Amino acid sequence: MPEPSSRPLASARARAILLVIAAGATFAIASASVKAVGPDIPLWQIVLFRNLIGFAALVPVILAAGGFRVLRTRHPFGHAQRIVWGLIGMVTVFYGYIRLPLATVTALGFTMPLFLTALAMLLLKEKVGWRRRTAVGVGFLGVLFMVRPQAGEETDLVAVGLVLFGAFAWAMAMLSIKALGDKGEPAIAIVAWFALGSAAIAAVLTVPVWVTPNWWQLALLLTIGVVSAGAQLMMTEAYRTGETTLIAPFEYCQILWTAALGALIWYEMPDAWDALGVALLVGAGLYIWHREVRLGVRR
Repeated sequence: MPEPSSRPLASARARAILLVIAAGATFAIASASVKAVGPDIPLWQIVLFRNLIGFAALVPVILAAGGFRVLRTRHPFGHAQRIVWGLIGMVTVFYGYIRLPLATVTALGFTMPLFLTALAMLLLKEKVGWRRRTAVGVGFLGVLFMVRPQAGEETDLVAVGLVLFGAFAWAMAMLSIKALGDKGEPAIAIVAWFALGSAAIAAVLTVPVWVTPNWWQLALLLTIGVVSAGAQLMMTEAYRTGETTLIAPFEYCQILWTAALGALIWYEMPDAWDALGVALLVGAGLYIWHREVRLGVRR
């Protein structure tokens, strides 16, 4: 029987894990909403709604943190970099949701740790041992299994390439966020400026292609914004209250949620090769995470 003093810690850990799993399920709902509305509403308009509603959800957090003065920054160029890379990642993954199976796009998105490892080696000059190099290679081998041409079907390689480039962009965005954090920028400012900057760019690009949504399409657009903001808040709370080393692997549950929605709504049934590719990709990501934890403990 655990000691009484250990019960709050165990409860906090369980809560953090449940929040990550719930955030993955909520992100899956947003993904399905993008796929449903995507054929009828321009992509930039979807991005606009996503970020406007996301910023509205942040306003109470901003006010609680001391008001809009927390958004003052001395690093506008750093925020601009984060906005550009993050926006590229968002647009490409939304395009992928419209053109590819949900679970495939979600799995391809998890190549981000592979790109991050490679970028850390190339840009930050970090020493990456043969184990993590091998894991990166195995992960991309899994990608090849997932996107192989299938008998009687055409694989949208353009969409696959864009999603992979989006994962690279997210990795660059993570490096930008780390750089801003090292300079003392608060997390709420980084998130808020991304939402505002992305909404401003999307608004300009939406004007020439605007489509007035019907009630059903408007409901889907609002769902994308609301549930994405909710998922972000749950994920942030999970990482704020739980250990990263404990909860990070549970993010991969999102693949299961999107696979379930894709099968139920669009009859997207993965085959054995898809399952093998996902297993290799997830295994490579988990191994890289495991090595980072061990190396961090040693340091």
